[in-house]
Parts: sequence; C-alpha cells; structure tokens
Amino acid sequence: MSKRQSSFIFFLSLAISGTIFIQMALYVLSMLAGWNVKFNIVVVCHSWLKGIGLSSLEYALDALVIYTLLLTIWQISSQFFYSSRLKRHFERYKDNLLTNNMNQTHSSGEKDIIIVSNPAPIAITMGFVKPQIVISTGLISILTDDELKAVISHEMYHKNNRDPLKIFILSLCGSTIGYIPILKWFNHQYRIIKEVLADEFAINKQETSVNLGSALLKMLKVGKQEKMPFAYASFADTSVNYRIEYILDPLKDVRWQVPLKKAFLSLAIFVLICAFFIYALA
Repeated sequence: MSKRQSSFIFFLSLAISGTIFIQMALYVLSMLAGWNVKFNIVVVCHSWLKGIGLSSLEYALDALVIYTLLLTIWQISSQFFYSSRLKRHFERYKDNLLTNNMNQTHSSGEKDIIIVSNPAPIAITMGFVKPQIVISTGLISILTDDELKAVISHEMYHKNNRDPLKIFILSLCGSTIGYIPILKWFNHQYRIIKEVLADEFAINKQETSVNLGSALLKMLKVGKQEKMPFAYASFADTSVNYRIEYILDPLKDVRWQVPLKKAFLSLAIFVLICAFFIYALA
C-alpha cells in the first residue's frame, strides 16, 4: 500500500462524485432561478425519459436530486455541529499542564496536541482547517513513553496530511451517492491505506515497530473505542487486526480485493448517465 494508491482512490472518488454533484446543483439552480442550463446530465435524463414514454419518472428523478442535495447539506451541517460541540467539551476538560508539556516535547507547533482528562483511551486527529491531536489521560496511563511517542507520530502523520478533511469528503461521497456502491468501498479502502501509511511513518521515525505494535495491542485489550458522530482519524478505530499483521510482516504482498459486482454495477450506472448525455447531443 502506498501514498500513490491513496491519491488514486481519493481523486477517482472526487471525479465520480464531483460530476454528479455539479450536475445536480446546476439542475436545482436552473429550477429555482429559471436558468436554461444546457448539457446537464439530469436534463438529458428528463429528455430521454420523455422520448421512451416514461415521463412520469421525471418526478422520481427530481426526488432523487433533491434528496441527495438535502442529505449532503444535512451531513455537512451535522459534521460541523458535532465537531464544534466536542471541541468545546475537550476544551472544558483540557489538562493545561500536560498539554503544554506534550506540545513542547513532541510538537513544533504551539497547539498541535490537546490532552484531556478522560479515563477512556483516546487518540484521534480532528479538524479540517487546523487539525489537532487529542489524547486522553486514560491512554497516557496505559502506555509507556516510547509507545506514546509512536502513537503521537502516527497521529502527526494524519495531522500533517489533513486526513480528517479527506476522510470526511470520501465518507460524504459514499453516503450521499449510495447508488454508486464502489464509492463506499473506496472510502473503506482509503481509511485502511491511510492508517497503514501513518503506522509506517511512526515505525520509520522510531526505527522499530515494537512500540507501535504494543500500543495497538494494549488498546485492543482495553476494548474498541466508541465511534464519534463526525469525521476524524483515530489511532485504533480502523482495521487494527490487519495493521498488526502488517506490522509483524511489512514485506507481505498485499493485493486489493476489488469487489467486481460493485465495480461493474457502478460502472454501468456511470456509463448509463453518460449515455443519456450523448443521446441528447445526438
């Protein structure tokens, strides 16, 4: 797994989703403002449905467009609402002394790391514009200094690459355009690759995989971390067993198991939309 693979998945998902979102947005604007938007895929669908005598399906198409856009707006709003509320919660329980010490020791920035007083083991990176690493006192209490350094290095990779924003974008695409199922597989695969890359970054920085592996095992023994209702990058939330196997044998050949049914179905839907467009132009 490589950074090139993660970039390929990310930009391919953006290309597929962006095409559909832009067309739907233009269509809604044309309805609201009375614009005559030419070469719009959704308008082409309307013309094609009329041509084969299925004009009643226009209303279903309208419902799909409006539902997709409203769901997108709702999920974006929910993301900002829950993340803002949790940030205020973290600020309320922030351990200022440990936070200052941790930033001086492990971070070049002033506010890259926040230590919160919480008995649960938490290690996440959150935030879109200025991502921050959140670590709980519960996690610090069960890890050694070297294990904690490995965890922080792992999360620093997510922070420096703005992974919370990228994870949210792919999650949004996969959930709102569910009729192209390969997008959900892209989202899941992207998360795994990013976690493996973050593990690799931490291992290279310490020149050993022992500390990272033992930290993962300790978090497994404590229990699965409770998921939060917004996008973030977590140390022990994605494919932990797979990552431990990779740490034990980093030279193992890993091949993608592409879901062929989902891939062909997604391709057929996308080609069908393009066919509508070509039909109208002809």
